[in-house]
Amino acid sequence: PGLLECCARCLVGAPFASLVATGLCFFGVALFCGCGHEALTGTEKLIETYFSKNYQDYEYLINVIHAFQYVIYGTASFFFLYGALLLAEGFYTTGAVRQIFGDYKTTICGKGLSATVTGGQKGRGSRGQHQAHSLERVCHCLGKWLGHPDKFVGITYALTVVWLLVFACSAVPVYIYFNTWTTCQSIAFPSKTSASIGSLCADARMYGVLPWNAFPGKVCGSNLLSICKTAEVSGPFELF
Repeated sequence: PGLLECCARCLVGAPFASLVATGLCFFGVALFCGCGHEALTGTEKLIETYFSKNYQDYEYLINVIHAFQYVIYGTASFFFLYGALLLAEGFYTTGAVRQIFGDYKTTICGKGLSATVTGGQKGRGSRGQHQAHSLERVCHCLGKWLGHPDKFVGITYALTVVWLLVFACSAVPVYIYFNTWTTCQSIAFPSKTSASIGSLCADARMYGVLPWNAFPGKVCGSNLLSICKTAEVSGPFELF
């Protein structure tokens, strides 16, 4: 009975929304990093196999791809750590707020921040003041480790904006592959377009992937269709 009571108290104080959010964060970052690494590797192989015969033309691109692969691993490590810190903050604020406002009362972000930073509503009598004073001391100690709670949440919002920028950058290769895939579909099904098959091309130079003097730089017609059927095109497109 003692163990069950302890587990019940832990479950009452558990921030279930934070647990779900942390799980989604970990899964999303792992999926993004795993697929991103493999997609960049496939892009490197596609460029050096079909779009350029001179290593100097795509040397800079290869360096950028390798740098992004290292950035992906660094991003994964950072977000896994930061997600764990956010989860710890969620456990702390949930327990602290429920100590002040009661176990079964609704708590919102504003109450949570005010409770953790200032002690919130100190309640009635000396008991409430003592609980709030103890909470302030705990918050002060934990704040040195996590950063001040309100600043910690502010950093989280800033990182959200940064992550949106990363998402926007990752949309660029999707756009390039989508255009290539659309051209492939037009060649495979000539009835979808009025242009001749020989005039339909995929040009890596127009996206800034290769310099304009790269040879061949672009692939057209039936040659492009044969490339579209390989894993070098379909694989990275699906992963991106």
